[in-house]
Amino acid sequence: MDARIAASRGRSAQLCTCKCLRLPKLLLCSMVAFSCLTASGEQSSAGPYQIEAVYLYDFSKFVAWPKQTANAKNEPFSICVLGEDPFGAVLDTTLSGENIQGNTLVAKRISKPEDAAGCKIVFVSNSEENRLKEILAAFDGTDILTVSDIHNFSRRGGMIQFVLEGGKVRFEVNVTNAANAGLTLSADLLQVALAVRRES
Repeated sequence: MDARIAASRGRSAQLCTCKCLRLPKLLLCSMVAFSCLTASGEQSSAGPYQIEAVYLYDFSKFVAWPKQTANAKNEPFSICVLGEDPFGAVLDTTLSGENIQGNTLVAKRISKPEDAAGCKIVFVSNSEENRLKEILAAFDGTDILTVSDIHNFSRRGGMIQFVLEGGKVRFEVNVTNAANAGLTLSADLLQVALAVRRES
């Protein structure tokens, strides 16, 4: 199955075409994007946040939100960045022209959890580590998918944590935290996660 980290659509990440052999049918090659970039000699030109931006886009397709809170037709599907924005224009260009089930994907920047109304995914920036406990407490009871590269994020109440392993961007998931928010992470997503955590 071919997949694209699309330069042709103005994205900052470089074009990556590879065969995802033996992976689940819906799985995108961007889930293993860094290995593709390494093979094509483009790893140095695609920084971690360029890869993370593609992951954020992919997560929108591999997470199921509660039906009662699903976006109305033509309502934007917002991926929000809380705190200092490490992506710059990369996230906007990654989402540009994309949609999920008829909903246009858009990037938003917010400065506090109270601004997250309408956000489906919130990336919590490293700048917010000192107030992470309060941020996650503010999201308690919502169906927002929380993502970050803050150390031990998936152990501290977050749902998906980016990690660097051997120079490659990978991710860990905490399915219990996601389930508590009413979110379902697909088996395809779990299969390529570096670690899957389930709390008692």
